[in-house]
Amino acid sequence: MTDTSPVIAIKLNVEKRQQCQRLAERLQLSLVSDSEVDGYPYLLEYQEEGLCLQQTGAKAAGPVLVDFSGGTAAHRRQQGGGELIVKAVAGNKQQRPTVLDATAGLGRDSFVLASWGYPVTLCERSNIIAALLDDGLQRARQMDDPPLQTIMQRMDFKALDAVDYLQAAGENSPPDVIVIDPMFPSSKKSALVKKEMQAFHYIVGADQDSAQLLDLALATATHRVVVKRPKKAEYLAGKKPNFAVEGKAIRFDIYSLRAFSK
Repeated sequence: MTDTSPVIAIKLNVEKRQQCQRLAERLQLSLVSDSEVDGYPYLLEYQEEGLCLQQTGAKAAGPVLVDFSGGTAAHRRQQGGGELIVKAVAGNKQQRPTVLDATAGLGRDSFVLASWGYPVTLCERSNIIAALLDDGLQRARQMDDPPLQTIMQRMDFKALDAVDYLQAAGENSPPDVIVIDPMFPSSKKSALVKKEMQAFHYIVGADQDSAQLLDLALATATHRVVVKRPKKAEYLAGKKPNFAVEGKAIRFDIYSLRAFSK
């Protein structure tokens, strides 16, 4: 079988040498200096902002990192936003339902939900993406920002496959809502829209088991399963949802299992 693992390395930051060494050991990746980066399309490196996924080459895009204290996350927290996923997850406003973000990625949807009061468990099975997410969570938890700390307390990160997590959770502690955002096949038009999406397609590749995850989610969630899709995409695994919440470019397909109590 051909090895399709992404070609990536850890770039040495001499000021964070021990962190780089620990990360390289944990992810089982090579630790390289500036003179050894040729041949690696992407590098994980500690920049001033935090751990980043950095594309290499003459036309390299900017770094991909998780930042819950600034940028879009800060704007959403302070000015509002993300109502579409909140509307899709729904639930009782007095006691928000528990949510499992089965494909957490960079944690943006989870952060929105946690900002709105939902307790969220985040699962990410890609070791590389999980490292970025964990770094962002750790930096946010060190901020002197009480409202941000309250949000962070609602976010519980698990660096593992959601399938394994759900199978282990079983009937003991099933989530009320499961959110799935499967990797959509790249196209010449969409792959370059965002640097994050381009990086994800390289690092993660296409989802081969999203149908299995949907089946398991439908069998495990107590109230609903929410699937994020491009607006004009087909239904995941051909399964028609009960209804959908649509935005300009995306939609959330909702598979309703049980009504929320009022």
